[in-house]
Amino acid sequence: MRYLEVRKGRIEIIPMIDIMLFLLVFFIMITLRMIPATGIASQLPQSSTAQDLPHPKIVVTLFADGAIETDGQKLTIDDLTTKLASEPDREHAAVTIAGAGTTTLQNLLAVMDACRKAGIVQVGLAAKEAK
Repeated sequence: MRYLEVRKGRIEIIPMIDIMLFLLVFFIMITLRMIPATGIASQLPQSSTAQDLPHPKIVVTLFADGAIETDGQKLTIDDLTTKLASEPDREHAAVTIAGAGTTTLQNLLAVMDACRKAGIVQVGLAAKEAK
């Protein structure tokens, strides 16, 4: 006789909570992955006239020992010139150089020369605002 009884529908909420938590974790991981160039701990030089620049397409990190890194890859000056020259939209590409405060002027000029050789004219220097 139980087969003839009308069963009342139930909504199980536990599986729905599991799915929502899974989606939340998924979207958080994707969002974190979308943040470009999260940065490397370095001591940027300070400037009292620093201003906000538009978000750069390319960030070149210049270390105190003269090493160059972009997109997590260590490069030489020639490799950097080649990589920048292969950019599809060089005329509108913006490069920001984030150098350590103790890097030499010669290393900075070498990176800037590499940008110019590659045809990139929008070059900015990252700095902390002096307090």
